[in-house]
Amino acid sequence: MKRNLGLIKSYKEWRAYEERADMLEDLILQATVGSDVVTKKQALNIASVAGCVNVISNTIAMIPIKLYSEENSKVTEIKTDRRIKLLNDETGDTLDAFQLKKAFIEDYLLEGGGYAYINKELNMFKSINYVDKTSVSAQVNFDPIFKDYDLLVNGKFYKPFEFLKILRKTKNGADGIGIVTENNDLLAISYLALKYEKILQKTGGNKKGFIQAKSKITGDALTALKTAWKNLYGDNSENIIVLNDGAEFKEAQATCVETQMNENKQTNSAEICKIFNVPKGILDGNATDIEYNNFIKICILPIIKSFETALNKDFLLEIEKDKYYFAFDMKQLTKADILKRFQAYEIAIKNGFMQWDEIRFEEDLEPYGLDFIKLGLQDVLYNIKTKEIYTPNTDKTSKMNTSSSQDVKGGDKIED
Repeated sequence: MKRNLGLIKSYKEWRAYEERADMLEDLILQATVGSDVVTKKQALNIASVAGCVNVISNTIAMIPIKLYSEENSKVTEIKTDRRIKLLNDETGDTLDAFQLKKAFIEDYLLEGGGYAYINKELNMFKSINYVDKTSVSAQVNFDPIFKDYDLLVNGKFYKPFEFLKILRKTKNGADGIGIVTENNDLLAISYLALKYEKILQKTGGNKKGFIQAKSKITGDALTALKTAWKNLYGDNSENIIVLNDGAEFKEAQATCVETQMNENKQTNSAEICKIFNVPKGILDGNATDIEYNNFIKICILPIIKSFETALNKDFLLEIEKDKYYFAFDMKQLTKADILKRFQAYEIAIKNGFMQWDEIRFEEDLEPYGLDFIKLGLQDVLYNIKTKEIYTPNTDKTSKMNTSSSQDVKGGDKIED
């Protein structure tokens, strides 16, 4: 770039001119090189991205959500509330509950936030309607302490409590940062490698190169050569080209990207799995129990906790928040492993904290009508509140104190 220094009269003016010129050169360079920004649609073309999103969203979408009340240290499941039906079966929207939760989690992962409109009249919940993240924008105030915002959907403003929302890496409670934005460079590399592989497939793997001729090729011969070359690399049946006498094809040398393409794909796939906290074995179908448990603990549980927090914040009435709460039924995650599930039931029955009919209900079986809990005669039961000891084998109840215990029924003294 030619710079007219004759017009510069001072060092200060010269430095300002230099800075403007350097800035202009940077802008020209950026425009020349360009930038590769991957969209959500393009990211989902990458196999590892689509696989991670599917396994996470499917896992969470299949888990039922339950409503509980807690009063006087007693937890009771609420089964008749309409919100349970909205969250697990019919949403009142065109999407059913599984589809809504799946789309919700997909937006959360890739775009930073999942949004669903809570449609209600007064305190009556009528439906829950999924809203695509691209249709929602947040209008946030400028106060860094007393933060507030409105949600704008198709030109209409809504208050935050009108939407159920889960946000990824948010700092204002209004919108989050998705993986597509946060890790765009890695996704761009994987997507460009995918496009390059597509080009190789379309051209039948033909290598790029150049024509070396002993004499200049002009006129009809040059036109025919260009047409034949286009057909060779085009998506058609032409797979041969005839060169004129004196013309020779020189194959371009393979680049390091071409020679290491498969290795790079595997490395990028593993890195993408790390972004989603999904063990590679989960996608390959050969995950060990340790990998699966880590997947549930590290990947699934934090998202579920975020979901539960959003439900308890926006899907409960203010007068209900001290008593009621939503929670995912995590027992569904073991339904595919019948051995582990039945072993857990065996432990529950043996130790007396579940009844037969409770287990049969979990397995969708008809109840026996029995309200018994199995107790072993060899056990001695101690009530920490009343300090009473009961021995089922002898059917005796005793009272314990600091110095001695008196049998409640027979009056026998029990020394400490």
